[in-house]
Amino acid sequence: MKSVGIICEYNPFHNGHLYHLEKVKELFKDHIIILVMSGNFTERGDASIINKWDKTSISLSFGVDIVVELPYVFASESADKFAHASIQILNELNVDSIVFGSETNNVDKLIELANIQINNKKYNKLIKEYLDDGINYPTALSKALYDVSGKKIDKPNDILALSYIREIIIQNTNIKPISIKRNNDYNSLDLNEGITSATSIRYALENNEDISPYVPLITMKYINKEIFNEKYFSLLKYKILTENDLSIYQTVDEGIENRLKKYIIGSKNLNEFILKVKTKRYTYNKLNRMFNHIICNFTKEEASKFTDIEYIRILGFSYKGQKYLNYIKKDISIPLITKFSSIKSDMLNVEFRTTCCYASVLNEKDKIELIESEYKNSPIIR
Repeated sequence: MKSVGIICEYNPFHNGHLYHLEKVKELFKDHIIILVMSGNFTERGDASIINKWDKTSISLSFGVDIVVELPYVFASESADKFAHASIQILNELNVDSIVFGSETNNVDKLIELANIQINNKKYNKLIKEYLDDGINYPTALSKALYDVSGKKIDKPNDILALSYIREIIIQNTNIKPISIKRNNDYNSLDLNEGITSATSIRYALENNEDISPYVPLITMKYINKEIFNEKYFSLLKYKILTENDLSIYQTVDEGIENRLKKYIIGSKNLNEFILKVKTKRYTYNKLNRMFNHIICNFTKEEASKFTDIEYIRILGFSYKGQKYLNYIKKDISIPLITKFSSIKSDMLNVEFRTTCCYASVLNEKDKIELIESEYKNSPIIR
């Protein structure tokens, strides 16, 4: 039995994701499709507007065979850590290929640049120099690679694809990277006809615009308009004002906590706060991720404990997916779990805590349901 992997966030699942999935099914007709999916919070620090169980249901309904949760301790981190854990999971599950979207759509170029990142001393020296000059990491990465290779890479999906390929090489896996051309702007706030970005869809939802032309009907059923980053601002404000030492939290670095304390009192909402705190080094996404770590009590000490995946948690599967898991489970070197109580794990405990935080903005009935789902739910079977 052969399998193909997809790494995703689906915040929310839209027509572009459906196109990507259909292309994967077209390219790998006889393969099991495995998703490694971030849960209730995403790599950019956003709260997912569809919770992880509903995202699993949507994925299975469109032909995915296995949905695996990428734990919060990696899903809420930078591209490098996000990719490291995702590739570890796919390697454990014995996938043959990984299919991702990229703007350049040039795997050979990405492999060449990934090898430069791994082996080129000049590249590493330049990265350090650019970071010391106060440039943010994605820009420093792009500039250093261009200086060394003469080749430009600065689009978000290309940078993430580069992280995947680098991890495939470092982990010495047999996973083959395959790209599908991405045409829309990942960060655009404008709704584009046909396929548009998840960012533009979330922005439209916040502004009460109709998004139905841009997402499958089932997505509309599951979207929760109570789940936006802005809804957590009062919690963030409380945490910043009452904590003596914000520097204990993951990604709160280099004295940025002083700016947080300075500007939080007069800020009326999250966007205003971010605009006040933002610097050349601290981008919108980096701040957003930092704020998520603060509200979820995710500390540097805690983060330092988690360098590798400790388990593989299955959120859902098809009949074919179940057969595949039974076929490979004897070769998996870490616990394969289907219930929260299956193992004792600090990584799993963080998952419960962050689900509680995620659910905090919901009404009491939905809040209780979602928190209980963390330890009551078994995998969804489709």
